[in-house]
Amino acid sequence: MVKLRRAVAYRRIERPYTRKSKYRSQQFVRAVPHNKVVKFEMGDLKKKFDYVVSLKSGADIQIRHNALESGRLTSNRLLEATCGKTGYKLKVLVYPHHVLRENPLAAGAGADRMSTGMKKSFGKPVGLAAQISKGQIMYQAFVDEEFLETGKKAIDRIKHKLPCSCSVVVEKNA
Repeated sequence: MVKLRRAVAYRRIERPYTRKSKYRSQQFVRAVPHNKVVKFEMGDLKKKFDYVVSLKSGADIQIRHNALESGRLTSNRLLEATCGKTGYKLKVLVYPHHVLRENPLAAGAGADRMSTGMKKSFGKPVGLAAQISKGQIMYQAFVDEEFLETGKKAIDRIKHKLPCSCSVVVEKNA
């Protein structure tokens, strides 16, 4: 299997928007890779919590699905360990619709016989990404006052997994 490229290769929003759709006629790319984000809401989904800790994007950026899932895992693990299974609610608010494409060009010995060039190249799908605008909320953790510091720490952990500058915002839940 091919090694995963660094986020620098995909984080700028510059390519045409190719999205996946549940309707085949509206889907531009036929073979779409599997989405790695497993859940979008975790914890106690029915309870009303006192505080909302949000993670806002600091720039217009594309974030791949494996980075979104990695951030979700680290924060969910901390929240579940300290707050218990019903002491919090965590939401992932962005969805990776954009299909990342790559035109594979061979490098090395014998590569001249395989390459077909770049003219009108569309590329093969290699992954999914969420296109995020500046100031958009990506993650939200709902906690009570006793677990507010844990909620801040959990959301702060996500920042280290994402390829952009982010800010943590704490608000009272209305």
